[in-house]
Amino acid sequence: MSFTIYPAIDMRGGKCVRLLQGDYDKETVYGDSPFEMAKKFVDQGAAWIHMVDLDGAKDGMRINDRYVLEAAQKLPAKVQVGGGIRSERDVIHYLENGVDRVIIGSMAVSNPDLVLELVRTYGSKIAVGLDAKDGYVAVHGWLETSQIKAVELGKRLAEGGVETFIFTDIATDGMLSGPNIEAAVELAKATGKQVIASGGVRSLSDLQALKAYENEGVSGAIVGKAIYTGQFSLREALEEVER
Repeated sequence: MSFTIYPAIDMRGGKCVRLLQGDYDKETVYGDSPFEMAKKFVDQGAAWIHMVDLDGAKDGMRINDRYVLEAAQKLPAKVQVGGGIRSERDVIHYLENGVDRVIIGSMAVSNPDLVLELVRTYGSKIAVGLDAKDGYVAVHGWLETSQIKAVELGKRLAEGGVETFIFTDIATDGMLSGPNIEAAVELAKATGKQVIASGGVRSLSDLQALKAYENEGVSGAIVGKAIYTGQFSLREALEEVER
């Protein structure tokens, strides 16, 4: 399995935005069309696109889903989506309309049994997003922190059949401060599953540092702000991890 780069499109109000550490008051708009952004990434060679419905995550319902479906149906890349997925109906809505993988976040804390049921039904098309603040899982658009440790929840879900985790260290997200490699590796080792690291990537060497743990289960990296602010291009990132 090769190390995969997932360019990120975070959507709010139909636009492409980035938040600092998940703070809805610290938003920068990078584009007016999520589909055009996705197309640009595909033109640069992306095999996967990572899309997040920020409005959905906050309000607990699908809000920017039409942009996700447009990308999934019109572009050759695979699409994974997170944010606002709170029921099996939401999962079906995406999977039946061309989305390749659905990321479940808050529901993994509030209703882990349903998540495991979904995994039994849809297999590897379900991933779990573990977003951690000081090691504890944050939920509802990161507006609340639970009392559950990311590693503990990860172990429980892995035992139930979850194959892919997306691990975000909130402290590093959007900060261009370097990823929390240690925490991503810890989760991969504890679960024995694939972990996609998210948050803090600022340079091509950060991608190499994550890729060094590919054999331990770190299978990819989500990259957002570094691309949007020109630290490197997506094409450069893809070339870097193919070396």
